[in-house]
Amino acid sequence: MEIFLMYFLFAVGLLLIIKGGDWFVDAAAWLAEVSGIPHFIVGATVVGFATSLPEIIVSVIAAAQGDVDMATGNAIGSVTANTGLIMGISLIFMPLAIRLREYLPKILLLLVSIIAVWAFGISGEISIIASIALVALFAFFVYENIHSAKKQLTPNSQNEEAQAVTKAIVAKKILLFVIGCAGIIIGSELLVNYGTEIAASLGVPTRIISLSAVAIGTSLPELVTTISAISKKQSSLSVGNIIGSNIIDITFVLPPCMIAYGKSLPVSAGTVWMDLPVLFAISLVAFVPTFITKKFARWQGVVLLVGYIGYLIYMFVSH
Repeated sequence: MEIFLMYFLFAVGLLLIIKGGDWFVDAAAWLAEVSGIPHFIVGATVVGFATSLPEIIVSVIAAAQGDVDMATGNAIGSVTANTGLIMGISLIFMPLAIRLREYLPKILLLLVSIIAVWAFGISGEISIIASIALVALFAFFVYENIHSAKKQLTPNSQNEEAQAVTKAIVAKKILLFVIGCAGIIIGSELLVNYGTEIAASLGVPTRIISLSAVAIGTSLPELVTTISAISKKQSSLSVGNIIGSNIIDITFVLPPCMIAYGKSLPVSAGTVWMDLPVLFAISLVAFVPTFITKKFARWQGVVLLVGYIGYLIYMFVSH
């Protein structure tokens, strides 16, 4: 009975994150949409931060409880899941031509952030200096997006929906925003607590559970956003959301974890020599060909998805 309850509460945590994330993202995206901000900027900033909230909360709770493998594994695993699984699915169903000037700064910042975490992780920990450097990268990301938004906004860029806003609509969206946030927080607590217990009961290292089940679970808001974007043929919103979420997960999850942990955050050898190199390789497949062709192709989506599934299988077989 206790085992059944453990799995049940883990599933409840996932459901709360999924539904809470759905409401939270919907409200956040609407608030950005009525301002007339371009879709890619909305995806990379507002929606990106909203869909990253589960990763932030799960990792910080885990670090505060002393479970550093869960904290770092979820942060890095979520970026890998976003790129390999979610972006892979997005590109398979909806290849995308891009304006390189719009995407290039954010893609380069993502790759630099991954390299930075790997370089800091070689020492075996994320120190206060490393955390400051990551926050600086995050601050540059925010600045770059604000700068891009200002350049792209025009006096007529406010959409029609912005002109039809009523107090009732605003109140509804704010309520969904708050309820969604609460669902994410409660779901994250359940996910951390019972994810750790499941790992122990199965004899699987917490790092692997956090890199797979927990990382995919906290990435479900990105998946929901991607599926919604595919159905609405808004590919730029989907890709922008994934890139933005990845930068936030890399630069803005680990520093608060270090603070919650109370000292330098340990990074396992498996993370340094397996998980981060795989993440970097997947990111190269996702972005380098795009630099050359100025488009995201369907074959990239296939390679990303197959590579991610292979990575998961290898983790479980080799543990």
